[in-house]
Amino acid sequence: MHALPSPDALRQILPSVIFDLADRFVRAGHELSLVGGPVRDLYLGRVSPDLDFTTSARPEETIKAISGWADNIWDVGREFGTIAFKKGEYTLEVTTYRADAYDKESRKPIVAFGDNLHDDLFRRDFTMNSMALRLPHLELVDPFDGVSSLEDGSIRTPGAPDISFSDDPLRMMRAARFASQLEIEVSPEVRRAMSEMTDRIDIISAERIRDELVKLINGADPSTGIDLLVETGLADKVLPEVSALRLEIDEHHRHKDVYQHSLTVLKQAMVLETDEAGPVPGPNFVLRFAALMHDIGKPATRKFEPSGAVSFRHHDMVGSKLVKARMRALRFDKDTTKSVARLVELHMRFYGYGEAGWTDSAVRRYVTDAGDLLEHLHRLTRSDVTTRNRKKADRLAFAYDDLEARIAKIAEQEELQAIRPDLDGEQIMRLLEIKPGKVVGRAYKFLLELRMDEGPLGEEVATERLRAWWKEQPEAQETPTEG
Repeated sequence: MHALPSPDALRQILPSVIFDLADRFVRAGHELSLVGGPVRDLYLGRVSPDLDFTTSARPEETIKAISGWADNIWDVGREFGTIAFKKGEYTLEVTTYRADAYDKESRKPIVAFGDNLHDDLFRRDFTMNSMALRLPHLELVDPFDGVSSLEDGSIRTPGAPDISFSDDPLRMMRAARFASQLEIEVSPEVRRAMSEMTDRIDIISAERIRDELVKLINGADPSTGIDLLVETGLADKVLPEVSALRLEIDEHHRHKDVYQHSLTVLKQAMVLETDEAGPVPGPNFVLRFAALMHDIGKPATRKFEPSGAVSFRHHDMVGSKLVKARMRALRFDKDTTKSVARLVELHMRFYGYGEAGWTDSAVRRYVTDAGDLLEHLHRLTRSDVTTRNRKKADRLAFAYDDLEARIAKIAEQEELQAIRPDLDGEQIMRLLEIKPGKVVGRAYKFLLELRMDEGPLGEEVATERLRAWWKEQPEAQETPTEG
């Protein structure tokens, strides 16, 4: 942890827009403080891109103070005391002092505006977020020892954690998220309260849970956060498929279970993320979540063979369906859901390559089935090797190196990423004298299969093969419709 810079140093470090805003509030007779994450981050040696403030001003007074100065003002959070606005390159939020109360059966807080900074800080989630810098003099206000929490590397609540979590149960997931993002631990009393109050998470909307989960997965150490959710029982509520993995031995018959294997795969996948200019820029939620969830089909497919071995046949397909169901329940968007589910479905495809050489056709299918997710699939597949057997690990790595080399070689010969039949739909309809419909789709699929198996055929050969295929179809015996 870093020491808080002096006021003079802070004026050099922090954006000048903070002090311009403070001058306007002070002139209007209001208190204003930089609060929460931006203050915490200063102790972590960084300046937060988020600039959050708390004030004695009511929302209408805030709007009056910034009118004519702010470039744009949004008051969609006015009901909760929050006014957001744009000034130059910065987006800022100012929230009136709060003294929230929560209905035990409601998902939303009952807003009660407060009249002092101390009470506002007390209602915040964790002590490390309950610090403020009074403006314009940059006086630190830390009534609940947030600095000590950061020094100890421990997540604590300003008041009793059971009361805090009862007020807003999402704070339990937020504790796991901060453990992931900041690589620190929760205090024993916070862990205990999380374990005892898991049922309270039921009142939280799927969208809020989803947003916290994404932040957790994209943190610096998501395995710590996932472990915390599993050990406290919260995962039973929000990611039960992950909790279920603890019951399974893995396919390599080590003492580790599939759960620990999945966490290892997640860690290894993170190492293979690229920078912004690369094909899989990190933190990459799709890759990370697929790594965590890739084996969730195993509990439902486990079978004890007569030989004493344990099999998980088709766990990839079952897992893909389970991922879709879970992500839909958490209100993930369709594209993200489809991408994660597709990676889970394809994660076992490679293993046939090392055992029996693939034809060029099989390589083309691998690339085509992966589509835009090919680079993600490369990384997921490599991450899925967690065996301690060095010879086996080297053999799998060599096999995948060979597969990637073959993909590159074939790609040099043809546009592998966009494999299309030699004839398009219009040409098919014209040649066969048929109208749009399912038959066109079947013909297109037939030509695509040829393209996969034999590579580019050219229009003339493809036409001959299509006509031969058409003669065998029952529709060809019927009177053709107008083309």
